Amino acid sequence: MHYLLFYTDLTKNYVERREAFRDDHLAHARAAVARGDLVLGGALADPVDGAVLLFQGDSAEVAEAFAKSDPYVINGLVGTWSVRPWTTVVGADAAVKLPS
Repeated sequence: MHYLLFYTDLTKNYVERREAFRDDHLAHARAAVARGDLVLGGALADPVDGAVLLFQGDSAEVAEAFAKSDPYVINGLVGTWSVRPWTTVVGADAAVKLPS
């Protein structure tokens, strides 16, 4: 199953403030990729007002645990986060394979 982690309600001057925590945040994300939990992630652009991260796993817990331990969240750069299940049905990595 796939899960989307949404980061919203970013702090004022987020782009500038994230620099202090960026290396730790990226290390956290790369570790999740290495474990096979995180598929893709990145900030929304024009404007930078949120981020979306795509996780795979048996439950939303892996995405929730990531957010709770993310330096951006811990240090108040992300005001709100939420996880939603995403039923993927098209594409090579779709979680649900539809009949042809």
